[in-house]
Amino acid sequence: MSERWPLHVRILIGLAVGIVTGVAANVVAGGEPWLVNTTDYVTEPFGRIFLRLIFMVVLPLVFSALALGVAGLGDAARLGRIGAKTFAYTILATGLSVALGLLLVNVVRPGAGLPEETRAALAANASRGPAPVTAPTDAPVGLQAVLAIVPDNPLRAAVNGDMLAVMFFSLMVGLGLAMAPRETVAPLIAVLEGLYAVVMQVIELAMRLAPYGVAALLFTLTARLGAGVLRQLASYVLVVLAGLAIHQFVTYSLIIRFLGGMSPVLFFQRIRTVMITAFSTSSSNATLPLALIVTERNLGVPREIANFVLTLGSTANQNGTALFEGVTVLFLAQFYGVELSLQSQLMVVLMSILAGVGTAGVPGGSLPLIVPVLVTVGVPPEGIGIIFGVDRVLDMCRTVLNVTGDITAAVVVANSEHTLEVPAVVPDVA
Repeated sequence: MSERWPLHVRILIGLAVGIVTGVAANVVAGGEPWLVNTTDYVTEPFGRIFLRLIFMVVLPLVFSALALGVAGLGDAARLGRIGAKTFAYTILATGLSVALGLLLVNVVRPGAGLPEETRAALAANASRGPAPVTAPTDAPVGLQAVLAIVPDNPLRAAVNGDMLAVMFFSLMVGLGLAMAPRETVAPLIAVLEGLYAVVMQVIELAMRLAPYGVAALLFTLTARLGAGVLRQLASYVLVVLAGLAIHQFVTYSLIIRFLGGMSPVLFFQRIRTVMITAFSTSSSNATLPLALIVTERNLGVPREIANFVLTLGSTANQNGTALFEGVTVLFLAQFYGVELSLQSQLMVVLMSILAGVGTAGVPGGSLPLIVPVLVTVGVPPEGIGIIFGVDRVLDMCRTVLNVTGDITAAVVVANSEHTLEVPAVVPDVA
């Protein structure tokens, strides 16, 4: 496949090739020994190699990204009121986005409706992974649930796959880095930044296999199960897009009106160029320079507030990413027939918020962080391969939500500080 084409184009081609050839093989030779051997010994192992290249860096990614992200939030606290308000807005808005996503998934149930024989085949397919995954039982409640999150041995928690405990340890390390003298912890921060950079390079190398891995995974799935699974995949995409749209144009409009003191119509008109840039680049980081200019000149947010809130938000305030991760986890749980209790779904909310803090503001940066959430609630992590092919368009849309959320936060903070001065005429900037 030509390297001259953008990666997302090659992934979409791999998606199409895998689906078309898999459905055709299922129709022509479903159950035939040669097809079974092809999926068991060729396409499925190749797809799993691709997935394992990503799985193997999840632990260092979670630790380095979350520790560095929270260290930045700790610096925010030193700035007093602005830092506290930004942090409170981030938790509130991200929590609302995840709750909205989970509500839609529970109402629409895009992963439900598969025949029992198909579910049995999916369960058998999942059991071929590194270790069988089962839903957690006898979950602790009350203070016991809090106690279970705090690890007495972080290394043991990592080995046992207790990712919520690992996230808590990473959170504590980040807070420690933030509160310690900067010159003292600078070497450790440099090590974490180096680790993070290495992990991102490994993920980038793995993503070069993505078109072929996606083709192999989708061929395996459709060759074994036929075209029936495609309806669930389409429903999943529609639920994610609906959740992003509602949060973008309903939740943010209410926040802008009542907490930002600004007309939502005016707000969206004046940031439309930023939204288009975010959609086309799928990167909060790449959109940040333009967002800083537009927020200051088009919306009247003071430069010091815009610089602080937007720079912090490009990493920590990932509303769209958190919504996407919550929807994806519940969709895959429904897809595999894993029933999640209310407590398990609340854990998804918590972990999605934490993952949003540690997500890279680059294309596809959220996908690896879905894996620990899946493992924690007992959903086969290999299921993430199902959504790789459709992730690009979802990534573009959730990046718009992420960037809009950052600008919304800046407006809310500036208005609360009584420093918001919306210009009557938009300067000729963007």
